[in-house]
Amino acid sequence: MDKKLEHLLLNTQKPARYIGGEAGSIVKDKNKVDVRFAFCFPDTYDVGMSHLGMKILYGLTNNRENFWCERVFTPEKDFEKTMRDNGILLYGLESLDPIKDFDFIGFTLQYELSYTNVLNMLDLAGLPVYAKDRKDLMPIVVAGGPCACNPEPLADFIDIFILGEGEEVNIELMDLYAKMKPSNPTKTEFLREACKIEGIYVPAFYDVSYNENGTINSVKPNVEDAPEKIQKRIIRDFDKVYYPDNFVVPFTSIVHDRAVVEVLRGCIRGCRFCQAGFIYRPFREKNVDTITNQTKCLCEQTGYEEVSLSSLSTSDHTKINEMLNSLVDYTDKENISLSLPSLRIDNFSDELLEKIQRVRKSGLTFAPEAGTQRLRDVINKNITEEEIMETCRMAFEGGYSNVKLYFMLGLPTETMEDIEGIAQLSQRIVDLFYSIDKEKRGNSIQISISTATFVPKPFTPFEFEPQATREEIDAKQKHLLESLTTRKVRCSWHNQNVSILEAVLARGDRRLGKAIYTAWKKGCILDSWDEHFRYDLWEEAFKECEVDTTFYANRKREFDEVMPWDHLDYMVSKKFLERENIKAHNAETTRNCKEGCSGCGVKKECGGVYCG
Repeated sequence: MDKKLEHLLLNTQKPARYIGGEAGSIVKDKNKVDVRFAFCFPDTYDVGMSHLGMKILYGLTNNRENFWCERVFTPEKDFEKTMRDNGILLYGLESLDPIKDFDFIGFTLQYELSYTNVLNMLDLAGLPVYAKDRKDLMPIVVAGGPCACNPEPLADFIDIFILGEGEEVNIELMDLYAKMKPSNPTKTEFLREACKIEGIYVPAFYDVSYNENGTINSVKPNVEDAPEKIQKRIIRDFDKVYYPDNFVVPFTSIVHDRAVVEVLRGCIRGCRFCQAGFIYRPFREKNVDTITNQTKCLCEQTGYEEVSLSSLSTSDHTKINEMLNSLVDYTDKENISLSLPSLRIDNFSDELLEKIQRVRKSGLTFAPEAGTQRLRDVINKNITEEEIMETCRMAFEGGYSNVKLYFMLGLPTETMEDIEGIAQLSQRIVDLFYSIDKEKRGNSIQISISTATFVPKPFTPFEFEPQATREEIDAKQKHLLESLTTRKVRCSWHNQNVSILEAVLARGDRRLGKAIYTAWKKGCILDSWDEHFRYDLWEEAFKECEVDTTFYANRKREFDEVMPWDHLDYMVSKKFLERENIKAHNAETTRNCKEGCSGCGVKKECGGVYCG
């Protein structure tokens, strides 16, 4: 295989994506392992190799002598054509063996626009894409990740969905397989045992019925072993959970080519639009010594000269200053660059700025999300304009002159006054810059505004809300541009067609499976890349499959409607989401977890820092 690839890769862009053999990759004797797992990232090597979850589960699985996990990525179109023209089946990078011969093929679902990539990878592997057509025990096709919180659009194609955090449940699933495999069970026999594991959802074991108006009537198990409701898995002791001491170091450049250390998991904030803030609850963190030791170990093992801290909100760590003191002492000494993403406006301080200046020299990025205080209260952002301005003042006096601000358009209850507020807030930041003594600030200011169309997501208080129509977003974008009065502010926005498709797939049900299949057959792959995205083909697929996109994207849902994901338990109760939705429409805020429990449904025994 390697000889064949050596010849074919000569005319391929970035051939290093497809050859394996990188430092840190793990090769085993396939005759001495019980279970082989193909970890498939449904996007290109450059993106997938930047993903922390793959690094964790790759190392965790390979820590077991009898398990072997290999990496698989979506090939770019040039190499896909080469594969199809030369009869090369999709293979694992470690062994170069076809993954159709593995025991498990596992996909991580990070983004809705990767769904057609899943089908394409199964097809490239030489397998039927529909689960019902894969009769044999091996391979079992599994999927997890954040988009698995609503797995229904992909239910026709996947054997098992893993809900929540995978460190424990993945190993339990493979242990079960290793135990049952010698007795040569049928696929159904294995799935019936697997569905007894907490966090395992087997969609074939559930029947969905619909009302006359197209909404869901019920989702009921059709086998005795399947539970009525499937609860996600979480790691209760986050400080002791497995973390790799080495990463695979790529030969070629990738999106985030650096060491990464996860400092906390979950979020205390409760922003009503943010799916991650709810599905990753409860808030858990590592202690400072653990973070420092993992940083040192990774940098020494990989040779990386840059390390990034991974979290939803790094500055919410209860010992953020102590942590940064410890890390900066090490990184300064070793000439290692330290990246601190996910900083919050409302806990930014002079002390934190001083530490940031030692490790980062580029511009600062903040996310007010909305231009007026009323709308920030609606979304429960819990930051004031005074805090925004004070944070910018500290940044400007610290020598920063480039600030990027993230906003959303189409938020629930949004008016044109809220759109004007984005321009007005930006202007006040520009005025603030020039009000500071020249000796303390830079010569010129540049504000970059990035606006995204709001996408309502499952397991958020806004899961009931409609997405703004294309016409509404067009009008708001135009009004924002007309409201800007200075060249010091630049404005950009995301592709509306991408946001529409994301909304349809995020809140879809099983009836979307046919449309996803049809879009893939028409050539829709790598949809998250602008150069490959073909919304016109998606529109054709929806029309042929009689899918009304407005039903999924632009329709308001009542609280008593059965959602496609209501049979899945992500620990945050639907009643809490309903209460938060009502408070949003009254522009009432909810305190964060640190200030006091708000009764979201997550229990104390789940290990959250502030739960109970």
